[in-house]
Amino acid sequence: MNQKAILSLTLMIFVFIAATTGLAGPGKPNFGPSLWADGELWGTKGTTDLPAPNEHNEQSFDALYVITNSNNPADQLPVGEAAPGNPYYNGGRWSTKTVTWTQSGMDAHGTVPVLMSYDDVMLHQSLGHLIVVDGSPAGGPSNFFQCPLLPVK
Repeated sequence: MNQKAILSLTLMIFVFIAATTGLAGPGKPNFGPSLWADGELWGTKGTTDLPAPNEHNEQSFDALYVITNSNNPADQLPVGEAAPGNPYYNGGRWSTKTVTWTQSGMDAHGTVPVLMSYDDVMLHQSLGHLIVVDGSPAGGPSNFFQCPLLPVK
């Protein structure tokens, strides 16, 4: 399968997951696995889109990394920068980032590892295995939104 086909399939799977999780359903809590943060799976409760941060509130958002082309799509959910219990967690105010595995990252791993934490994302970005850009991929969550994390039940 070529890289464009893998990217298209992965994006379709992400859109399906986003449509069936709390990321897409404001007001409806989802206690099922919706994203990874700090090495744990978390549920979500989408509440509202937010305006872009400014110089006064930039620090009140955590990054939400949406991986667009993992060749391990069944297990690869979005990755939050922090989660409840982490002193850097901002209560579920997210700034979406689009993450793409590079060809060298794919070649280095075969089946790429499931990214489960901010540290995983930063490690693979530093190795040149990931490209991270601001904003959400087509069909992904809003660029800025509120969505508290809930324990998986």
